Amino acid sequence: MTSKTRNFAVASLVVLGAGLGTGLVAYYTGFATSAIAPAGGPDELKYLPSNATLVAFADVHEVMTSEVRQKLQSGLPFHGQGQRSFEDQTGINIETDIDRVVFGLTPVLESAQQGAPSGLVVARGRFNAVKIESWMRERGARVEDYKGKRIVTADRPHSSSPSDPSQSAQPAPPTHSSDSVSVAFIEPGLVAVGQSGAVRRSIDLKDGGDSVFANEELMNRVHSVGAGNVWAVGRFDALTSQARLPTGVIGQLPAINWFSVTGQVDSGVTATVQAETRDEESANGLRDVVRGFMALAKMQTGSKPELQALLQSLQLGGAGKTVMLSFDLSPEILDLLTRAAARPNRRSL
Repeated sequence: MTSKTRNFAVASLVVLGAGLGTGLVAYYTGFATSAIAPAGGPDELKYLPSNATLVAFADVHEVMTSEVRQKLQSGLPFHGQGQRSFEDQTGINIETDIDRVVFGLTPVLESAQQGAPSGLVVARGRFNAVKIESWMRERGARVEDYKGKRIVTADRPHSSSPSDPSQSAQPAPPTHSSDSVSVAFIEPGLVAVGQSGAVRRSIDLKDGGDSVFANEELMNRVHSVGAGNVWAVGRFDALTSQARLPTGVIGQLPAINWFSVTGQVDSGVTATVQAETRDEESANGLRDVVRGFMALAKMQTGSKPELQALLQSLQLGGAGKTVMLSFDLSPEILDLLTRAAARPNRRSL
């Protein structure tokens, strides 16, 4: 296998893996009621601007109370660092406070900001606004009024401890940098969390305006996503801009324009990743790479029944410019994977 082919293979697998990871990130970090088929999209999408390049949804309550989550929690050394970090910054407990979330990614909103796009979480649940504001202010947050809504903004902790008294003794100067997180209660039971500019934009959209529903190109793809309690749709460049891939891999990325992920988490996990390529040639090349990887993986996992079962559940499909990869992890397969992951390594690799 040449270096060019190898880089293309790695890039293709990263694409598919990152797509699946989008849904899992919504669960594990909180950046993602009954399952909603996105035929019209959840109502919370109206708080995302029309220039959003990626939107995602997670039914947090269903995922948190699912059999899969209970198995992972009891069988694997998962410490919930993402959940704790989110609660430390905002005072919001993902497990008890949130029912569902939508997440949007947009280009940089503030002209003075450089670098990563702006992300916004809009969560519906049960929130004690007074308690959460007090929690954040005790940690040095500052409050501003914007169109009748209170926005609480706190700097993200770096090397120093967020509980250091010297940090909160003096009020921080107002800033809307990408190193801060803002929280605003848009209406009872609905909170927006993200960079200050994104939160203020969501308040602007409360009573109507140029929301993501006006983005026909994106919403057409949202409408085509199947029912699931976790899903994501976006432009491929929005995904790769967050992936921090090596330069050699980036240069070999297939010509993908859009991607989507949909998953159902209950007693098992079913998911489908779809990539929409620039042309049929790119799609055929991507299918060939994934097909080769699946064959190689099956050869190398012969002594591991849990991985063999996982690979057997993979189904590659699609036609024309579309490539699809789906899997169905039954409770039995998940039991095998959980037991294997929980076993201590007998030797270091």
